[in-house]
Amino acid sequence: MLQQPPPWWSPVVAGLVPYVPGEQPKIERLTKLNTNENPYPPSPAAVQAIRAAATDGLQLYPDPDASALRRVIAARHGLALDEVFVGNGSDEVLAHAFFAFFQQSGAPLLFPDITYSFYKVYCGLYGIPYDTVPLDDQLRVDVEAFARAAGQPNAGVVIASPNAPTGEGLPLATIERLLQLFAQRLVLVDEAYVDFGGESAMSLVGRYPNLLVVQTLSKSRSLAGLRVGFACGQRPVIEALERVKNSFNSYPLDRLAIAGAVAAMQDEAYFDQTRQAVMNTREGLALQLEDMGFEVLPSQANFVFVRHPGHDAKAIATALRAKGVLVRHFSLPRIDQHLRISIGTPEQCGILVDALREILA
Repeated sequence: MLQQPPPWWSPVVAGLVPYVPGEQPKIERLTKLNTNENPYPPSPAAVQAIRAAATDGLQLYPDPDASALRRVIAARHGLALDEVFVGNGSDEVLAHAFFAFFQQSGAPLLFPDITYSFYKVYCGLYGIPYDTVPLDDQLRVDVEAFARAAGQPNAGVVIASPNAPTGEGLPLATIERLLQLFAQRLVLVDEAYVDFGGESAMSLVGRYPNLLVVQTLSKSRSLAGLRVGFACGQRPVIEALERVKNSFNSYPLDRLAIAGAVAAMQDEAYFDQTRQAVMNTREGLALQLEDMGFEVLPSQANFVFVRHPGHDAKAIATALRAKGVLVRHFSLPRIDQHLRISIGTPEQCGILVDALREILA
């Protein structure tokens, strides 16, 4: 960090607090359970499609509208083509949404106090004030607290469902209540982990003009390295995103990404097989952790959020790393005694459990 930024920096840059991604270590043979990646490889059909796309046409720009991918997504969710937006990972889609909808004459954006930490980063980048709404004592979204906040000026609501890092998925009735409470503002539902047991709000798109649902192919489709995300909403919402995107980068998805994403979305059998494997492993791991004395929050994501009342979370994470196992520890108020553990293969989770038993002993 520079002590004195150079004079050619824009003033806003010096005040930015960038997002810190989970560690991507360079050491081989680590059991990596810290960044919520899918432990299984992508669909073989997706890999084949990427290889085919690499053999011809890379000298040409990709389709700026990624129409083939948007058509597949629209068909899967029963929407029109022009109700789908795609971007370079869901992070880019979220960034465009913050710019497009939440700069509202200084009114604060609302989101939970414990959630995806990139939301605060986007607010800093775009100069959007925000208010956090505390989770309840069980680290669940407190819809009544949002209801109380709805009577004050606000720029909208962002909710991750399932929430990160807690894993809680919201029922559709809760999402609907938020849409009704904030009918004059956009409600963004970030569904990065929804395919691991959550209830998607996609079915509400046709009924609520103030809804935007954001998903990613990084998690349940095993394509974190390809960077593909998408959003669905009624046409005026999507048009706003398109205006921002085409004022920023007309070609966010390359030919390889479009080809691989289309094939991955079409391979429903592989998708169901791998996501079910993750969910089965998650339930088994939760039981093993509870047997060791951990408190495990209910999860509808591809991770579990845990604490051990008799052991310091940071010390456990450090000891696990020494044994070649990576998990995520957040040094943040209210959750500094929790660990977020991504769901790996049964073999990877077995390594984690063995290491934990040695550490706790």
